[in-house]
Amino acid sequence: MDIERRIDEWTSSHAAELKADMAKLIEIRSVVGEAEPGAPFGKGPAAALDKAIEICQGYGFAVRDYDHAAACASFGEGDRLLDMLAHLDVVDVADGWDTDPFTLVERDGMLYGRGVSDDKGPLVIALYAMRCIRELGVPLKGSVGLIMGTDEESGMRDLPHYFAVEKNAPNTFSPDADFPLYNVEKGHMHGFFSAGWEAQTALPRVGSFSGGFRFNVLPADAEAVILGIDGKTVSEICGKKAQELKVTYKVEPAEGGVKLSVSGLSCHASVPETGVNGITALAELLAALPLADCPSTRAIRSVAKLFPAADCNGTALGVDMADEVSGRLTMVLSILKLDEKGIECTLDSRMPICATEDNCVKPIVSLLEAEGFSAKADYSAPHNTPGEGEFVRTLLACYEAVSGEKGRCLYTGGGTYVHDIDGGVAFGPTFPGFESNIHGNNERMSVADALKAVRIYARAIAAICGK
Repeated sequence: MDIERRIDEWTSSHAAELKADMAKLIEIRSVVGEAEPGAPFGKGPAAALDKAIEICQGYGFAVRDYDHAAACASFGEGDRLLDMLAHLDVVDVADGWDTDPFTLVERDGMLYGRGVSDDKGPLVIALYAMRCIRELGVPLKGSVGLIMGTDEESGMRDLPHYFAVEKNAPNTFSPDADFPLYNVEKGHMHGFFSAGWEAQTALPRVGSFSGGFRFNVLPADAEAVILGIDGKTVSEICGKKAQELKVTYKVEPAEGGVKLSVSGLSCHASVPETGVNGITALAELLAALPLADCPSTRAIRSVAKLFPAADCNGTALGVDMADEVSGRLTMVLSILKLDEKGIECTLDSRMPICATEDNCVKPIVSLLEAEGFSAKADYSAPHNTPGEGEFVRTLLACYEAVSGEKGRCLYTGGGTYVHDIDGGVAFGPTFPGFESNIHGNNERMSVADALKAVRIYARAIAAICGK
C-alpha cells in the first residue's frame, strides 16, 4: 500500500483521539499572566505546556523543555530537517459566545472553543501528523520537531529561550494561518499615544471612556460615562448615527449623567475589515454630542478625526498605501482608556513592504504629537520568503495532492513565529474561504478540514524528512 493511502487511512481512524487531545488543551485558560517560578508567562500557559508535554510523551515522543517557556517534541535520527512551530497561549474571551469557550464543543461538523484554530487545534494537528509518520514506520533521513511556545500572542518572548539553545532547521513552517501558504508577512507597528490634564469641572463632558483588552484584537465593545447630560439628548443624537456606524447602543442612567455603551463585532486586528470597532464608533458618537470645550472633549474629537470608524487603512492619518506583494496597510485603534486625569491609546498596524519607518511610522507619530498627544511606536520589518524554493514547492505539492486545489503563495497581516526565521512560512491549517473567527467569539474549525490538514502535514514530513 502506498504511503499516501496509509496516511489517509491512519488519519481517518484517529479522528476521535485527535478531538479528545484538542479538548484537553482547550479546557485550559492559557491567557498570558504574571510571571511565576516555573511559569514565565503565567499559570495558564504553563499548565497548557504541561498538558501538551504529557500528551506528546504519552505517544512516545522525546520532549525537551526550554525554561518552561517552550518545549519541543521530536523524533527521528540525525540532523533536524523540519521544524513546525505552534503555540499554546490564547487571547482572552469576551461576552457573546454561544458555547463555553473553554470546552471543546462539536456541532454540525464544527469544533468550537478558544484556541481550536489559534493555535491549540493546529498544534494537535501537527502532532498527529508526526504521530502518523512515526506509527506507520516511515523511515526518515533526519529528524522532525514540533516546537510548542507559550507567548506568541503577547510578543513571542518564548522563542529566545528555545533559540538560545537550538538552531533553526533548514525548513520551518508554522501551522498558524491558512492554506495554501503564506510566504510574506507584513511589517508590524505597535503605537502608543496619551495625554494628561488637570481635574475638569466643565459640563457636559466625558468622565470615562474605555474599550479593548489586547493590542491585536479589534474590540467590539466600548462604553463611556457622560456627565452633565440627559439620556434623551444622547439618544436623539446617537440613534441614527449608531445605525450608520453598524453598532448597537444603549443609554443608561449613571451618577451625574448617563452611560453610553456600544457593541460592534470583534475580529483579529490583521483583518479589521471583517469587524466593527466599538472604540472608534463610540468616539464618533461622543464627538457628535454637545460637549464642553475641555481637554477630554478635544482628545476625543482628535481620536474621532484621526481614526474614523469606517477607516481601517490609515487614510485619515495619511498613510494608506499598498503594494502587489503584500497588499494594503491596516490600522486598528485597539485599546482606549480615558478618565479624569487623561487618555491612553494603543494602535495596531500591519504594514506592506512599501511602508517603512520613514514614510509611515514617523509621520503617524508626528501627526499624533501635532494633535497634542505624546506618542511612540515600535516597528518590525516585513518577512518575505521567496516562493520559488524547493521547500515552498514541496509544501504546495502536498496541499494540492490532498485538497485537489491549486497551491499558491499569499501574504498575511498576521504575524507568526516564522516572522524572523529565514526561509520560514506559515502553512495552514485553515482552508480558503473558511471563517474561523480567531480572536473573536465562537472560534471554530471544521472537523473535515482538520483531518485533511493532518494528511497534508504528514505528507510534508514524509517528503522532507523521509528516505
